[in-house]
Amino acid sequence: MESGKLVQCCVGHWLRPRTQDFNNLDQRHHSPVLSIKLSCSTRNHSILIQGSSMSVDKPNDVIVSPKGTFSAGFYAIGENAYCFGVWFSRNPTLVWMANRDEPVNGKKSKLSLLANGNLVLVDADNSHVWSTDTVSSPSSTVHLVLYDTGNLVLTEDMNSTVLWQSFDFPTDTLLPEQVFARFTKVISSKSQTNKSTGLYTLFFDNDNVLRLVYNGPEVSGIYWPDPWNLNWANFRSSYNSSRVAVLDTLGTFISSDNFTFTTSDHGSVIQRRLTLDPNGNLRVYSRSSDQDDWYVSWQAYARPCRIHGVCGPNSLCTYHTDSSIKCSCLPGHKMKYSNDWSYGCEPKFSLSCKNNESASSSQFLSISNVELYGYDYGLMTNYTLDQCKEFCLQLCDCKGVQYTYNKASGTNNCFVKVQLRNAYRIPYFDAEFLLKLPVNSTYSFQDDQVSIVDRHNNLDCPVGAETIQLERIYIKGQVSRYVKFLLWFAGGVGIFEMLCIFVVWYFLVRFRVHSGADERVYDLGFAGFRRFSYSELKQATKGFSQEIGKGAWGIVYKGVLSDGRVVAVKRLMEANQGEEEFLAEVRSIGRLNHMNLIEMWGYCAEGKHRLLVYEHMEHGSLAENLRTNRLLDWSKRFEIALGTAKGLSYLHDECLDWILHCDVKPQNILLDSNFQPKVADFGLSKLLKRSDTNKYSSFSKIRGTRGYMAPEWVLNLPITSKVDVYSYGIVVLEMFTGKSATKNLGISSDGVENNQHMYLVAWLREKQSKGFRCGWVSEILDPTIEGDYDENKLEALARVALQCVEDERDKRPTMSQVVEMLQKSLQ
Repeated sequence: MESGKLVQCCVGHWLRPRTQDFNNLDQRHHSPVLSIKLSCSTRNHSILIQGSSMSVDKPNDVIVSPKGTFSAGFYAIGENAYCFGVWFSRNPTLVWMANRDEPVNGKKSKLSLLANGNLVLVDADNSHVWSTDTVSSPSSTVHLVLYDTGNLVLTEDMNSTVLWQSFDFPTDTLLPEQVFARFTKVISSKSQTNKSTGLYTLFFDNDNVLRLVYNGPEVSGIYWPDPWNLNWANFRSSYNSSRVAVLDTLGTFISSDNFTFTTSDHGSVIQRRLTLDPNGNLRVYSRSSDQDDWYVSWQAYARPCRIHGVCGPNSLCTYHTDSSIKCSCLPGHKMKYSNDWSYGCEPKFSLSCKNNESASSSQFLSISNVELYGYDYGLMTNYTLDQCKEFCLQLCDCKGVQYTYNKASGTNNCFVKVQLRNAYRIPYFDAEFLLKLPVNSTYSFQDDQVSIVDRHNNLDCPVGAETIQLERIYIKGQVSRYVKFLLWFAGGVGIFEMLCIFVVWYFLVRFRVHSGADERVYDLGFAGFRRFSYSELKQATKGFSQEIGKGAWGIVYKGVLSDGRVVAVKRLMEANQGEEEFLAEVRSIGRLNHMNLIEMWGYCAEGKHRLLVYEHMEHGSLAENLRTNRLLDWSKRFEIALGTAKGLSYLHDECLDWILHCDVKPQNILLDSNFQPKVADFGLSKLLKRSDTNKYSSFSKIRGTRGYMAPEWVLNLPITSKVDVYSYGIVVLEMFTGKSATKNLGISSDGVENNQHMYLVAWLREKQSKGFRCGWVSEILDPTIEGDYDENKLEALARVALQCVEDERDKRPTMSQVVEMLQKSLQ
């Protein structure tokens, strides 16, 4: 056996160095000439029959559509790296790939149609890379056919039954007549030369609207259509259940959410493809003939700088005269990785955050005509520029402010930024961006300091760039005994050295002095949090002795780490996952970042133990505060309701893999030192239900807590994000009335005791049926809470809560609509 290496050049192309057996393997262009493995129906049409194979060693092993428009076979995507794909035959353009993230070797790799009807792709070492996972009837005949639409189809009994088709599993391209359905996703490539999975996705979200989302290394967010608008303002409709879209042969695109467009060359039947480009722009490319170059006939964004993540964090996107874009680091920042803008820039300085030192040790650098989307600490209206600066100086997490004038309201708006993302500069945008910097810094900004990414929004590999090497094993021929002896000897020496290193490391860690023991090494790489050992967390929690909470997913214990930080340790009750799957999900949740979501600091996956480590909230849960009525006046309760809504809206609408909470209740809403709410236990339903193909329409068991559960759980209806909306409404009503949602009130709406079972929602419904009078809010407010309140704000909150607890889920608003309605009440 010999190890061959698969090498990926930064965001460039795949590179697989040849092993000794693979010398002199040339790059080649496929031709429509067919090998004996393929059955020919005409000179230019072929099929792959049951029991046959296509080999990467044979350039002529290609399936061609009847008119020769498309070809299918092994396609070179790098040096000695191949995928099995479909492409336009002339002036080849790849439109579909089976193995985009795992290229196979240019020697001995095969695609085989097995006798049982399964189509299998194997690498040179016979390892399984990809398959259709299909099974045919024992007496039937299976064929692999390529149609002139570009659809590669596995048929049973020659076109009578479709077992599998490539149109159901697109990569970065949709072809005319290819139906884009409910659970289909189109995902961009990393770059023009690297065809592996990229950062942008086209999909139908859970309210039936077609969207584009950026799923970056650290954060994710929807950016098309405009996320700050409601669906109707974007001319979209969520009132449909089909979730289907298609581009026809004449250049018209129609979607079930009412989104339509026509290409600039509409009306003629020519070659077209709808492609999600590596920079996140959705475009239709057209050409009149095989000999012509592709041109853009429609695009979602004329200004690509507005696409999220195009330049990464702490960077600035600007336009060049030839319509390409430039990415540059903000003053005082440097590019994090010299060959990848998706990670953006990192600061070259640090700002003090101790005892209000930030106010005296910071200054602001002004950059005009800059807009930044998202990641606001808040919006301050009618603030002067000096007041805006002062607010930022007092806030440790503030990275800068965007100061704008709102012509409609005639007010100045101050947006305080806790992260600097999605920044772009356009001359006509009337706004001033103030970057927070150390007081003695000399950083400045000039228009000519930016550097072009390149003319096509694509990065090439610089000379000497580092590569990522993936080990692969290939079968070799006969090896002499002398060579075998050397290999065994070298392997033995290597193992002995590794054992020595391990022993030395073990004793250094076990017996190091106390001062060194406190110098922990934290894994702050990709996920941003640390992996703890079970014994370490057991010691931190004093043997899991101080229980501070309990929920559907597990028990929470208070702990103190060796560095003095106070943490909350969630010990999951179920451990039905493998470690690798659990870690993948934990890292996915760890990337979520919102001021109203509890921050995860680490995890433990050891044996059967699955634990999550969170920041500890000083004021405990909302449930504890409601029970004692301490310090929660009406103003704080409104802010808690608004902040909780923002956190749930982020989970529902701004994540690539949407997360349902499934157990929203006061015990899972925690309050920090400023009584800002943070939703906890989000994503645990996702962790414990990873095996579900459709997580939101079927659950193996009811999730949630009695009193907070939506009727869908009991009526066995499809589970959507509206179950969280219902639970949220119950929580708000509890804050209003001071009454528990889980206890029988035993009183009528007039306050008369009775023997009937009457819970919170029923009590409010009875009161509502008798008609609310003027000042009705005061009739349901908790009388034990003292202090003044804004009746308009609380009335708006009460009406929203009552809408959220409607029995019919379609009558409930989405969490994003809840946030908008509550924010309007503040104006």
